[in-house]
Amino acid sequence: MTTAGPRDAHIADRGYRRYEGPRLGSAGARRALYLASLQRALGLRRRARYKIVPVLVAVMAYLPAAVFVGASALIPDEVAEGLQVNYGDYYGFITAAILLFVAATVPDVLCSDRRTGMLGLYLAAPLTRDSYLAVKAAAVTTVIGIVTVGPPLLLLVGYSLVEAGPSWPTEGLTLLLRIVVAGLAVAVWYTALGMAISSLTDRRGLASAGIALGALGSAAVVGALVEGADLSPWLRTFDLFNLPFEWSGRIYGEPGDFTELATAPLFVAALTWLAAAGIVVRTAYQKLTVTK
Repeated sequence: MTTAGPRDAHIADRGYRRYEGPRLGSAGARRALYLASLQRALGLRRRARYKIVPVLVAVMAYLPAAVFVGASALIPDEVAEGLQVNYGDYYGFITAAILLFVAATVPDVLCSDRRTGMLGLYLAAPLTRDSYLAVKAAAVTTVIGIVTVGPPLLLLVGYSLVEAGPSWPTEGLTLLLRIVVAGLAVAVWYTALGMAISSLTDRRGLASAGIALGALGSAAVVGALVEGADLSPWLRTFDLFNLPFEWSGRIYGEPGDFTELATAPLFVAALTWLAAAGIVVRTAYQKLTVTK
């Protein structure tokens, strides 16, 4: 029996086929990343345990609106008027749901790509680090917007159907615009906070704890300094938990809880925090070593 030598070897089939499908370019890559981030945050196409938090948060966020609308529909008008909640005050019922959602989803959307090496694959596509972060921010804002814009919208629609809402079209459209702007403002704030903390570690649990402790801890410290030690009320601009809700209340034209602070400086402080968060995230990713 003879053994085939190197000269007897040959390529039987190269197996090469030219790609003839659509070339979607950077726009297609951004769209795919956006949809993948949405699905991951909402637990879509994942096991049941990843859907628990989104479902729980949805119930916590929308149930109060359903209760208020139901009360307005079933209880006599003179009683129901005293039970109606202002649109700006509604966030007081769902702050825990919003923070829980942010702490659970933002690290999962951001940290997992670095921990599993998917970030390198995304950057091997026609995506830059800046475009990657922009798409991630858009996806996170969209997801958080479900619980910051959706419930007040449900409240508006429900009140309007039971004739307890604003007059249309003028007052109704104005209120609709305020709901969208205020809800997006809160969503953008918590997107910035969540991404800033998540960019500092690739451990989801650590990032989730950092988000919760950063928000609640700042609120506790600021409250103690302003109310307990009677220090300057401007320290409230360091309250990372309540500042976005104060911001949204001013959009509705309501005074809010930080009555000592004028609206314009309050907005400047909030925008400064957003800019600082953006710098932290971009700097962290620019310094990150990625293997493509």
